[in-house]
Amino acid sequence: MLLAAMAPDAVPAPAPAPEPTRPGLRKIAPYWYPYTTMAKSRWLNREILEIVSTEFRDRSVEYYRYALESGVTTINGKIAKADTIVRNGDRIENIVHRHEPPVASKPVKILHEDREREFIVIDKPGSIPVHATGRYFYLSLVEILQREFGYPKVYTVNRLDRLTSGLMIIGLSSPRAHALSQEFVQGGVKKEYVARCSGEFPAEEEVVVDRPLLTVDRQMGLNIVHPEGKLAKTVFKRLNYDRSTNTSVLLCRPLTGRSHQIRVHLQYLGHPIANDPVYSESKIWGPNLGKGGIDTTPSHERAPPVPPPHLLATDTATSTNASSQPLPRESGKDIGMGSPVPLSVDAVGIITRLRNMKDENEDWSRWRDVVFKAKGRLHPKGMPHQKLPPQNRRKRGGPAWTEGESVTYVAGSSPGKEETPRPQVADDAAPLTDEEALAILDPASPFAENPLVRVAPAPDAPTEIGRAKQAAAQIAVQEENDGALYCNECYLPLHPDPPPERLYIFLHALRYTTSLGVFETDMPEWAAQGWQWERT
Repeated sequence: MLLAAMAPDAVPAPAPAPEPTRPGLRKIAPYWYPYTTMAKSRWLNREILEIVSTEFRDRSVEYYRYALESGVTTINGKIAKADTIVRNGDRIENIVHRHEPPVASKPVKILHEDREREFIVIDKPGSIPVHATGRYFYLSLVEILQREFGYPKVYTVNRLDRLTSGLMIIGLSSPRAHALSQEFVQGGVKKEYVARCSGEFPAEEEVVVDRPLLTVDRQMGLNIVHPEGKLAKTVFKRLNYDRSTNTSVLLCRPLTGRSHQIRVHLQYLGHPIANDPVYSESKIWGPNLGKGGIDTTPSHERAPPVPPPHLLATDTATSTNASSQPLPRESGKDIGMGSPVPLSVDAVGIITRLRNMKDENEDWSRWRDVVFKAKGRLHPKGMPHQKLPPQNRRKRGGPAWTEGESVTYVAGSSPGKEETPRPQVADDAAPLTDEEALAILDPASPFAENPLVRVAPAPDAPTEIGRAKQAAAQIAVQEENDGALYCNECYLPLHPDPPPERLYIFLHALRYTTSLGVFETDMPEWAAQGWQWERT
């Protein structure tokens, strides 16, 4: 969650979660997970809270502040506080309680395996990310191929969005993957996708879109048509039109390989993918849904993100940093920090609304209301922590410890038992000192569940329908989690299982023509004439 970095091989895979209430889902139980990375150049001489809250949007500013106060982040083996300044050469270690979101239970399919030429072809289900990212690790494609299919090492060649399903070519050696990657980059691969878009798409001729694309918000992965963007070209051809759902199934041929290319080009035409949670959402783009693009005239206007009115009353958190100045994410000044060009008023508004919608969906205000009353401490239980190696033995991106130095914190005892949780130290290892990583976690403190994790806040949506949905969600969460509404280890709000059909979009990589052959998948079920789905 904190940093995209290497994790230790010693961390075992977590056990599968109990069977989900909703069928069609795959879940694993939450688990403690360590990250380590070296300071990046753009982080230098900045406070760590400002860095993580600006660079990452996986969780709220309040969570990042709370985590830092709990002592789970260290810099060069010393506990990092919110106002700790990151310097050149710093090594950052962080431990998080990782809640991987569920993915669809549809299995990964191996369509073709060629050991001699060192590659495989697979059909990736929608909802599964290719690489470990954000909250995903064990439920990522690379981990599944290695842990469940037994491939010792895989090298991805082409990459699909998490929400997109379909064909992928995977190298089994670095040279083969490099050769295939070059073929994709140089335009030597003919790619064909199928999509279901909104509205009646023109049927007569192929429609060609050649508008340049630009990533304007890296954290949210938002792309727009922009004159300063990279060349992008897509050819669309209608396969059928369904009057009952007012949607069209298209064959899409991207002639370039830009991020979200098909999704943004369809939005530009006024026919966004029918269930796209970003590019087909009127709350973000307005009633026109971005048809024809947006104004790109540069502007320096910024405003802080404003939560929906019904969430304001529950915001009990402190919202400033150590110097009493709003963080860039709290003032809105971080919008555009990662953009290669100055943003327009339209672009800033779209990014702000996208962020607010994500925050509301995560229900961070409900989490704040509990965690700032509870003020529990994050205790990684059963987590192996290793002694930080000397400065001259550290390697960029390498393990955060040296061989033979290991400490394991064991889980806390249950109330009423005589035994006391204690650190187990390997015979040949030196115990961690107060100055070393994670000393503040105090493994001798027994862990006790906070009773507030089972307290349901009163529904506070502005409409009766909204309040009824909140109440129903609370009941579903408690049924799925033995009465708990919050995680009893990190106090994050728990969410009801989503419908599987909301974990993917109607976009599928159907066929690739390469120097190694022509590979294709079956048509997805949603591409069938007359197919219906639940729309809410």
